[in-house]
Amino acid sequence: MTRRFDPEQDVASGSEPAVGSASEPLGADAHGVATRVAGGSADSGTWRRVGSHVRAWWMPELPFARVAIMRAAIYLFLLYDIFYLRNDVIPHGHTPELYEPLWIGRALPLPEPSVGLAQTLQVLIVVGSLVAATGRLPRLAGWTVALCYFEWLILSMSFGKVDHDHLALVIAVFVLPTIGRARLSDHGGSPAAGWAFRCIQVSVIFTYFGSALAKWVRNGAPFAWANGAVLSWAFIRRATDLARWSLDYPWLLRIGQWVMLIAEFLSPIVLFVKGKWLYFGAAFFLTFHLVTYLTLGIHFLPTVICWLAFFPTEKLLPGRFRHTSDQQPVEHAA
Repeated sequence: MTRRFDPEQDVASGSEPAVGSASEPLGADAHGVATRVAGGSADSGTWRRVGSHVRAWWMPELPFARVAIMRAAIYLFLLYDIFYLRNDVIPHGHTPELYEPLWIGRALPLPEPSVGLAQTLQVLIVVGSLVAATGRLPRLAGWTVALCYFEWLILSMSFGKVDHDHLALVIAVFVLPTIGRARLSDHGGSPAAGWAFRCIQVSVIFTYFGSALAKWVRNGAPFAWANGAVLSWAFIRRATDLARWSLDYPWLLRIGQWVMLIAEFLSPIVLFVKGKWLYFGAAFFLTFHLVTYLTLGIHFLPTVICWLAFFPTEKLLPGRFRHTSDQQPVEHAA
């Protein structure tokens, strides 16, 4: 057993110098013990630093004003979504025999479609969204909207294809209630807001990266999808006058598919860049959605609205709202 070296105790007792002192080199065993202790301490410090960086990345402190803007945008967009984009739930209630629930609809004890259920969900989503958009009852109204909207989408997508453009929007309605109270006039910020916004950001980017993975799985190789056939088929079916001419140039469609696929695989980079590079990445994908809308009529609006999570939207507010304070407000639960 190796004794710790205590200079004062050794001098007072007149004992021989401890192992590891200047007058006696460390033996093999003692050296091994010392190495392991030092290494363990270094490893511990490294893991603490890594954990600190991970926590700082997942939970940056974001201003409450940004949360208030994001909430208003998301909850008001839900009204547009259920009345225009996903407005088939009430009609589906008249044909419950055609209902083929998604996996999650089969795994959870969710109710089957009916006109009464659909109308109830619609009323709860409308009332809850209007309340939550004002910043009042953020948790009560927010969780009500999240659960009802989730069921609304299950009923909508269980009669046809699943649109992955709603992924980030679903995540947004579930994480925003976790923040608590946040208004335009509130001072300071919260790590809870940073966590919620990071979840939205990750889901936005995974919309693209997941699409690339699906192309890989369905085609058997990472880049087998980029052969030009998909865009040719899409343009033959639904191209607008703005894009129909490109069918005469198949090489251009092939280049377009390669650009799309590579951009989807590289999309996670957007999560780790800041400043002009972040804005460049956002501009690229938003421009992509604009082009697909103008050429094919595909809009991806649910994903586009969630891109707001990447931007300091509070800087767009009038000067009387743009203030900073070291005093953090007390967050009140609904």
